[in-house]
Amino acid sequence: MTKLKIERAAAPGWVKPLIPIIAIPVTFLITSLVILLAGANPLQAFYQFLVVPLSTKSSAIEVLVKSTPLLLTGAAAAFAFAGGYWNIGGEGQLYAGAIMAAWVGMVFKGVSPWIGIPAMIVGGMLGGLIWAFPSAILKVKLGVDEIVTTLLMNSIVTSVVSYLLNGPWRDPETMWPQSPDIDPGTVFFKLIPRTRLHFGFIVAVVVLIIIWIVINRTGFGLKMRAIGLSKEGARFAGIKVDKTMLIVALVSGAIAGLAGAGEVAGIQFHLIDSLSDSLGYSGVIVATLGGLNSIGVGLAAIFLGMIDTGAQTLSRTMGVPVYLGDVVQSTLLLVTLSLFLLQNFRLRRVK
Repeated sequence: MTKLKIERAAAPGWVKPLIPIIAIPVTFLITSLVILLAGANPLQAFYQFLVVPLSTKSSAIEVLVKSTPLLLTGAAAAFAFAGGYWNIGGEGQLYAGAIMAAWVGMVFKGVSPWIGIPAMIVGGMLGGLIWAFPSAILKVKLGVDEIVTTLLMNSIVTSVVSYLLNGPWRDPETMWPQSPDIDPGTVFFKLIPRTRLHFGFIVAVVVLIIIWIVINRTGFGLKMRAIGLSKEGARFAGIKVDKTMLIVALVSGAIAGLAGAGEVAGIQFHLIDSLSDSLGYSGVIVATLGGLNSIGVGLAAIFLGMIDTGAQTLSRTMGVPVYLGDVVQSTLLLVTLSLFLLQNFRLRRVK
């Protein structure tokens, strides 16, 4: 008699690329029940999520706008995860980058865009790097779990933003809890006139290309991947694990901070407390769904941009909560993580 036995063993190599492809229909199947409970037709809802955002030029451009910060927060998470550093602090690092970018935009008055835009980029990266430093140093020096500390840093930065916007940075003209507008010379230029698509999209694509080269074509990337597979094995091979992880953590924070700078310089033009709608946390979904690969991260960011754009259309046309998009994204993360876990097991026929 032949039976199937589940055993702990690595799945075949062709399984991993299929995981994101399988995760999407499984997610839609699970969320169909939630959509039904919300009073909508699941097929119509998925049509709004997947087809309508690409049906017109304006909505397709808006997908790219929504994808821009996700490309950066996804790249930040993917870079950290590939190096064995579990950075869940992209949200806080994004806000820290936005704070620094807003400060640069207020200080640099009457500057040329050739000076102002690079200054915004550097400021955003520096803000994210600084905010990533405490968690990184606690990890490499004291062994403190970076998941906990990066999450705590996310909470701290919201209080910092609230203090600034209700105190020294409150707009003196409107008295609204937002910073004064940044100087025109520090604003990211539009890639397409009369749209919201800005220079930050080009920056995000360049960052993805750079981290792909670093991870796959450099000696530092080889050390990163070795640490990601096994810290003890990497240490045995003579790799300076702590130093490498510190660099990985700081670079990851800088990339996430760049997303905050893009939102300030390309979309809002000032700092507000609702600058990020959980973009840092969504970056974890993007990195996971993309398999920690730059190409996968790019595709996953665009896919989530479609979901976000479609959720707004779905809410207007069918009268359901816009948060259905968040439900789909969260379920997608759980399904993807579950499938990645299952790749460590396989079925074997036994007699």
